[in-house]
Amino acid sequence: MKKILFFIIFFFCVAALVFLSVRKYEERKKDVAFRNEINSYLYNRGEGEGNFPGNEFWESYGYPIHRNIITTVFWVGEKADEDNGHIANSMSAWDSKWEEHFGGVDDPEEREGLLPDAFTPDENPFYFALPYNDFTDEGKRKTEVFSLAGWTDGAEFSDGESLLKNRWIRIEKNGRSAFAQWEDIGPFEEDDADYVFGGDPPKNTEGKIAGLDVSPAVRDYLGIGGVETVDWQFVEEEDVPDGPWKKIITKSQVYRN
Repeated sequence: MKKILFFIIFFFCVAALVFLSVRKYEERKKDVAFRNEINSYLYNRGEGEGNFPGNEFWESYGYPIHRNIITTVFWVGEKADEDNGHIANSMSAWDSKWEEHFGGVDDPEEREGLLPDAFTPDENPFYFALPYNDFTDEGKRKTEVFSLAGWTDGAEFSDGESLLKNRWIRIEKNGRSAFAQWEDIGPFEEDDADYVFGGDPPKNTEGKIAGLDVSPAVRDYLGIGGVETVDWQFVEEEDVPDGPWKKIITKSQVYRN
């Protein structure tokens, strides 16, 4: 009887291990296919971009184009150092557990195409930072943001909801466009409304005097090398064309813990 019981237990243990191994293999296979789909946009950039709206569309779009903006690269999990004003990016202005929610460090050097080599992110790898926060240091929403952000008319927002987080912009360099979501504040400044929502140049005088930070995925898609200038403008989500930036869309809101 004991032998029979032993073999039954042994059989179920082996079956469970086989099931878990097969499921892990299938999940890995699915993840590899998903990563390949995202990275195919990088390796075949010219093909899909033929379906993008042309210059005339963007020139007459409802949001103005900010031209020749100095742009630097930042990333989720970036350690604090002199280049970033000694501000670590394990958290963002809106998410105290940004690195955790993203899935890890978005290493700018260890890459597989448009993605970090070590993992597939849980949030959009196409992200950026602009120097305006719609909340004060005390966590209260700035009332003026409703008159600044052109997309707030008629919209309803809960008290703790950011009007800016996850918003889209188009970033153009040398005639090529990428699209990304707003996920942090900077570089350096956090209340530069006249630049972000107006026509003034960035008031930042620190570091590389940049007015825009972009993620490694944006960098690699547009071929940004080091510090360069780009054009950018706000875009409504329904006008964002298909591309690698729409395969993982960030939906999370403000998280403070």
